[in-house]
Parts: sequence; structure tokens; C-alpha cells
Amino acid sequence: MRQPTASTVLIAVLLVAGCGAGPQDAAGTATPPVTAPPATTAPTPTGTAFNPTDVAWLQLTVAMTERLLPVLDLVPARTTDRAWRQAASQVATTRRADLDRARRLLADAAAPSTNPHEGHDMPGMVTTQEMSALRAASGQPFHRLLAGHLRAHLAQSVRVATAEQQNGVQPATVALAVAVVRSGTADLARLDHLDPAQPQG
Repeated sequence: MRQPTASTVLIAVLLVAGCGAGPQDAAGTATPPVTAPPATTAPTPTGTAFNPTDVAWLQLTVAMTERLLPVLDLVPARTTDRAWRQAASQVATTRRADLDRARRLLADAAAPSTNPHEGHDMPGMVTTQEMSALRAASGQPFHRLLAGHLRAHLAQSVRVATAEQQNGVQPATVALAVAVVRSGTADLARLDHLDPAQPQG
């Protein structure tokens, strides 16, 4: 069973910080807040502190991106379609740059180097079973699987980056969130053009 959504985790951190209301689960009961990450008030070289939202979002960004990149690395071997190859390459280039920025910011925040989401299968993350299905597919079947996973990742990335824009305080982190929303929205539009038959949701 999947873990709570990335946005739920982020909102829970906002609750710890006193910045929002607690999320609700499917039964309508409040989801217990997670513990705020340590060292969330570490200053940057410019003296601007990170709040819990900044650190939580950066950690989610790293975890989600690290799960996506192996999927994109499959593309050259699983399809000869030039448009899909180009789209995957473009997304991978952008996400690798975002990953580097997120890791540097986490280092500036003196956050733990371990991944707090290790082993979690959140929305926007491809599971081990789904990765096996991708490796076994090629051509159009691969395109359909790739489109679904890529759309889920991009939509979730935009969702949690929007939450960071609204609740984060560290300027460089918020600026990265703005960039993620912008690039993710553009990538979703390109994906809709590549895969117009994919159900929207």
C-alpha cells in the first residue's frame, strides 16, 4: 500500500510549523503530523533561515527525482521514437539540474544527508513492480506506461512545489520551487501533445 501523499507529508510539516491545518485521510480523520526535520533553522551564507517547509520540500524533491531518473534512463533502449526520446532527455536534463540545486540547498540547511523517504512509494514515484513492467515493455506499450508515470510525477512535483511557494521562506528554495512549477507545467503540456489520448486527472 502506498504511503501518505507527498503533499500530505508537506502539509503535516506545515502543521508542525504552525502554518496550516492538519490533512484529512479518506475517513475524514486528521492525519498525525510528522516530526519536523532537524536543523530547519540553519542560516544560509546570506543569513536567511530555512523553515520546516523548505527542508521538507527539498527532501521530497530529492526523493521524487531520484526515483524518476532511472525511468528516463530506460527511454533510449525501449523506444526509437524521436519525439519521446527528446521529451525524456529534456525532462531528465531539467530534473538533474533541479536535483543538484536541491542537494546543495539541503547542505546549506545542514539537513541530514540520509533520505527520510527511502522505501516509500508516494504518488509520483515509480514502484519496483512498475519499474519491472517498464523494463519489459517497448514501443507503444512503453510509451503508455511512461506517459502515465511521467504525468503522475510532474503533477505531484508541481503540487508540492506550489505548496513550497506559498509556505516556504528561504529565497533560493522558493526560487527553485518557482522553477519546478514553471518547468513541470511546460513538461505536462508537452506530454499532453505527445500523448493526447491519455485520460486527464
